[in-house]
Amino acid sequence: MQDVEMDKVRILTGSDNVIEMQDIWKTYPDGTTALQAINVVIERNEFVYIVGPSGAGKSTFMKLIYREEVPTKGQISVNGFNIGKLKQRKIPYVRRNIGVIFQDYKLLPKLSAYENVAFAMEVIETPSRAIRRRTMEVLELVGLKHKAGSLPAQLSGGEQQRIAIARAIVNNPAVIVADEPTGNLDPETSWGIMKLLEEINFRGTTIVMATHNKEIVNTLRKRVIAIEKGSISRDEPRGEYGYEN
Repeated sequence: MQDVEMDKVRILTGSDNVIEMQDIWKTYPDGTTALQAINVVIERNEFVYIVGPSGAGKSTFMKLIYREEVPTKGQISVNGFNIGKLKQRKIPYVRRNIGVIFQDYKLLPKLSAYENVAFAMEVIETPSRAIRRRTMEVLELVGLKHKAGSLPAQLSGGEQQRIAIARAIVNNPAVIVADEPTGNLDPETSWGIMKLLEEINFRGTTIVMATHNKEIVNTLRKRVIAIEKGSISRDEPRGEYGYEN
């Protein structure tokens, strides 16, 4: 394993913004093999769709990136950090540089929009003045500065997802992992979310997005990695969705 202190420096400086999987296999305790022989490199500033049928292994693929799961076999590096071999106490160093967006938002219901975003900076002990400045910055970016004091229950689904995006980007991550970010949203709101993600990507953040939204994939042509039965079936630079919903 690489020197831990050097790994920490590389993460915090964002000097190696890339995801690389080498012969990744993931088998669960019940014997189910979710992924097999996965080899993929996602370069700096790419926007990648992860597509495939339900149960194909997409969620496992995504969870490996932010170290929610570890591979049974093979090596995965994120920002130059061999996260499959990572000790538990070092996981936070990796996650500081990876933003995660979920389909169901996962906002803390008793905290305001501002507090939900600020919390991501508080847990890494960012100074309070910097927290306020950066939190208001990202709330403005997602168009919800005026809703800073609102609780999640007072926001629409689209607004909640925008707050979730603000939370994901507040620490200036090198990589955003978005798992079905438009899955619970109506078409118009979904396009607004995609415009926002494209803007974040344009600013230099790598985005890996799992989706079943055929229209989005076929309209906003990005790299497409298709996973079927745990294996990569195609990897195309400006691909199409390729499945019937």
